Amino acid sequence: MSDKSRGYIYALLAVCIFAAQDGITKYLGDRYPPLFITLIRFWAFAAFVLIFAASSKGGLRGAAKTRHPFLQSIRGVLLVTEIVLVVFAYRYAGLAMSQAIFQAAPLFVTILSVPLLGEVVGWRRATAVVAGLLGVLIIINPVEAHFGVAMVLPLAAAMIFAIYSIATRAVSHKDTAVTSLLYTGIAGAVAISLIGPFYWVEVAAADWLVLAALCMCGTLSHYFLILAYGYLPAAQIQPVTYLQLVLNVIIAVVGFNEVITGNMIVGSIIVVAAGLFTVWRESRLAKAAKH
Repeated sequence: MSDKSRGYIYALLAVCIFAAQDGITKYLGDRYPPLFITLIRFWAFAAFVLIFAASSKGGLRGAAKTRHPFLQSIRGVLLVTEIVLVVFAYRYAGLAMSQAIFQAAPLFVTILSVPLLGEVVGWRRATAVVAGLLGVLIIINPVEAHFGVAMVLPLAAAMIFAIYSIATRAVSHKDTAVTSLLYTGIAGAVAISLIGPFYWVEVAAADWLVLAALCMCGTLSHYFLILAYGYLPAAQIQPVTYLQLVLNVIIAVVGFNEVITGNMIVGSIIVVAAGLFTVWRESRLAKAAKH
């Protein structure tokens, strides 16, 4: 089997597990406080990154060395905040609607890369971004739907994840991926531990198994994604990740009786197409810059 094939298999496994993780998150988010769920999830994630960093080249001490301690820590806080918003979004906006809107995150990355990283966005990517944002409006359907907090939640989560991605891009020039993963897990766990315990509730015996499954999914999904990045560049992995939207829609309809409307389908197609184009265009420009 070629390295490229291995990369796609690992990416596919990661996406499938991420989708299962979203379904479990939706189930738990409807029953328990989102901050409590995120607390348990990040404690497990922190344990995973500690073990992963300790087993990496240079060990835990080597992984902890960073040129950007503040920015790395902020990344962890941003990610845990995004996850809390996602859990709230799944509860109030629904799994399918939230995931459809969240696909706009790559477009927000393109927008924010201009003021935050000083990148230049040409007319092609700018057009794709505008089209993608129009797709988000089609998904939300503000003419017929009441634009309330439920719709703001996934939009806010997508925006915060975009800022997290920008910060990740900024630190990647000096720090290794293992270092970034370590600080994300530890800083996020510390941040949620300052608030999460106040929302601790009694959990049904059967739901502890569901929580364990959530933690397992969170660990395996990140592990397989790391393996995928070891064989494939980000531009080739990104298209595979959009399969998660399809899987989440299936889970939402079958598992939670959510209704998928025509505007959600049309808007999602536009957003995904715009996101794929921006990723493809950025990879082309990166290759051209190297030559």
